[in-house]
Amino acid sequence: MFQPTALSERIHTLDIMRGVSLLGILLVNIFAFSLPLPYILDLNNWFSDYHDKMWYQTLDIYVQGSFYPLFSMLFGYGLAMQWMKADRLGTNFYPFAAKRLFVLLAIGLLHAFLLWWGDIITIYAVCGLLLILFLKLGSGWLLSIALMINGLFHLLMISAYALSGIGNEEFETFVDLGSIEDAITAYGIGTWTDAFVQRLHDLAFQMSPSMWFSALFTILPYMLIGAAAAKRRMVERAEELKWFWIILAVCCIAGGLFLKSFPFHTTRTYLLEYIRVYIGGPVLAAGYAAAIASLCLIPFVTKLLSPIAKAGRMSLTIYIMQSVICTLLFYHYGFSLYGKTDVSMSIVIAVSIYVSQLAFAELWFLKFHQGPLEMIVKRLVYGKNVKKVEQ
Repeated sequence: MFQPTALSERIHTLDIMRGVSLLGILLVNIFAFSLPLPYILDLNNWFSDYHDKMWYQTLDIYVQGSFYPLFSMLFGYGLAMQWMKADRLGTNFYPFAAKRLFVLLAIGLLHAFLLWWGDIITIYAVCGLLLILFLKLGSGWLLSIALMINGLFHLLMISAYALSGIGNEEFETFVDLGSIEDAITAYGIGTWTDAFVQRLHDLAFQMSPSMWFSALFTILPYMLIGAAAAKRRMVERAEELKWFWIILAVCCIAGGLFLKSFPFHTTRTYLLEYIRVYIGGPVLAAGYAAAIASLCLIPFVTKLLSPIAKAGRMSLTIYIMQSVICTLLFYHYGFSLYGKTDVSMSIVIAVSIYVSQLAFAELWFLKFHQGPLEMIVKRLVYGKNVKKVEQ
């Protein structure tokens, strides 16, 4: 029978990448927890204090738009690894994979409706269901399809900018003052019910047709790239491919940072902003992945980053826990910090939450082999008769 991944089969480099991604995602999401982000197009122009602007611009260059692509690639890598394992065992992979993804979809919907409007699990689950249709293909086909889908997206968007004539126009900040006021009232001084009603409004933005369109042309290709890398066992062969990883890290980090920082040193046009977000972000994500893969070739680094790897092993639990903690901190039914923290304080809060989660993961794995939500998913997918995963 097909079984979940045993502890002895885990690849620590992948867990470290997931753990690092969770910090990057939280550093971005902390502003969606604390501010009416759906109604502010660009936070770079939202903050008035010079230090706030500089801190947020730094986050925008180094973090924003670069960790969800990395996590998407890791999601694809993990699914492809499971497919290859099932293929070796002669087991039908698809019933287990589809069931797991539907369980994740249910968790994502509960998260979105009951905790936080910015849920990404739902989108990952749907894109994952599409991804498994491609997993029989070889790595070359997976990579080609990914580049074709993502390239088509870039072609459509850049063509739309050219036809509308806005590509070279200065990027303008959109602010919906009425909706901002409603969000501040609901989350800042309202009850849980007020927050729930507001969350439904915000969720309409997160789950809008344009967001799904963007996800299918960005997140799905990133997953396909991750799956292609898994088929070639790129991380498992890191020692053999070390110069590839080192060169990729240097080129992609340098190129990504250039693309993401350049608009801040010139007139920020719509075209440059698009390139910064949708090209610079993923390029930098590939650079981060390559840098981690390279660093993990050094034995003491892997040992040093063991707490981050443990957080990566329970990524679903850590992600949902971040929503629980942040809504309690920022919403009125908790500590009422909504709209009251500056950028530096928000960063301190995010890092503090993450460090506390590293400690939690360390303590949890003293007794258990999987995170709490991961255990629930495993039981729902594999049933009561699932074998105990060996240490």
